Amino acid sequence: MSPKETYNKLIITKTIENLEKRNMQGYYAKNKEEALSIALSLIKENSVVSWGGSLTLNEIGILDKLKQGNYTCLDRDLAASPEEKDKIQRETFFADYFLMSTNAITIDGELINIDGLGNRVSALIFGPKNVLIIAGINKIAENLDVALSRAKNTAGVTNAIRFNCNTPCTKTGKCHSCTSNDTVCCQYVHTKFSKIKNRIKVILVEENLGF
Repeated sequence: MSPKETYNKLIITKTIENLEKRNMQGYYAKNKEEALSIALSLIKENSVVSWGGSLTLNEIGILDKLKQGNYTCLDRDLAASPEEKDKIQRETFFADYFLMSTNAITIDGELINIDGLGNRVSALIFGPKNVLIIAGINKIAENLDVALSRAKNTAGVTNAIRFNCNTPCTKTGKCHSCTSNDTVCCQYVHTKFSKIKNRIKVILVEENLGF
């Protein structure tokens, strides 16, 4: 094992230990393939599954696997109208599993997430019986200040660019805490503990994934 690999494993292992102190269950995955295998092993067949917008989920290929498997998938992207999309997003609160990534996670095991509409962070907080988070090592931050900066200036800005938002950050590459109608940074959620033990499960991957 190289020094870099040893360091990565140490950081992920420490983060998992601290997640468990906060009633969240952590898993270590060496790569995308291993992360996919772990995730599928945690989701029971014939269950109801939904997810929030996440490049990471697409990168590991889990959404395709779920759609092809024995699961009932609540996919808002298949809605034929705004009304149907809204209905699917509300039904997500009754799902057995909700999948997402996180904008940042501290080594101390705290999650930082920023959301636009709020459906993703709402499901993280309450509703679905299980929340499964998959995150690359690039999401791990030294402390809360670094995690918040990462969520705002890396994830937030990149998502605003991805959605072609007319916000100051898409022109400067830096969060301006704007109040533009186009902002995707409406809700800031800091998760420091899970009231229901192991409801939140976090797979940390020793690869860079997502924004």
